[in-house]
Amino acid sequence: MRILATLITAIILTTSAHAEGALRSLGSLDATKAWQGVGRINLGTSGFCTGTLIAPDLVLTAAHCFFDNDGNRTQDADIEFLAGWQHGRASAYRGAKRSVIHPDYVYKGRGNVDKVSSDLALIQLDQPIKNPSIRPFATGTEVGRGQEVQVISYAKNREDSPSIQETCNVLARDPGVYVTSCDVDFGSSGAPIFAIQNGEPVILSVVSAKAEWRKQKVALGVGLDQRLSVLLSEIEYNDGVFRRVDTGASRVALQSGVQPSGALFIKP
Repeated sequence: MRILATLITAIILTTSAHAEGALRSLGSLDATKAWQGVGRINLGTSGFCTGTLIAPDLVLTAAHCFFDNDGNRTQDADIEFLAGWQHGRASAYRGAKRSVIHPDYVYKGRGNVDKVSSDLALIQLDQPIKNPSIRPFATGTEVGRGQEVQVISYAKNREDSPSIQETCNVLARDPGVYVTSCDVDFGSSGAPIFAIQNGEPVILSVVSAKAEWRKQKVALGVGLDQRLSVLLSEIEYNDGVFRRVDTGASRVALQSGVQPSGALFIKP
């Protein structure tokens, strides 16, 4: 498997990255008005990540967020989503009814990125968010090399309000993994990587890890394609104690797109 083979170092979100555009704080209500569906995920005593509403009751994020340094899985009762979190207040507060990680994901520690291509998870909220000012975002799969994207995230030293990087780029791609120039740090895990399509932001990927690639600090993103479909199916069909009706799965549709090339990473 050639994924990440040319990475010199790869550590899950411990240092900031170099990128084309500078981060800009969304420190006011007006600045965050269009981005209320992005929020901070509090994970008990394990810390926090970034997540994004893709349906009134579904939050998209990274799978590794749900594990502490010892590999213990965060309990759903300890998960909280704070939509539009800014300076001590959120536009909506929700707990987790259920969290689902991709079945291929295996946590191997914060310094291991072997599973970046499956580092994806969903949180089903305990109650849908029906506030019309907090809109779920569409998701897509069309990601091309050189494509201009943007990222919104919470992170270390900026955990109280989100920041946006309006211009970064997809530098390379491999099945399930995108190498981007986006600027991320600890806490950015699960942050949405957007592209503007027809004037609207569409989530193409979520932030998974930090790495160094071709002597450049980069951020690795997880492709959605079939991976998100697997998670939606898990929510929809694996009943447990949950209702089979009115789940987010029926309200989320991936836009079709090209499959990533498999020829970008070369064995050393």
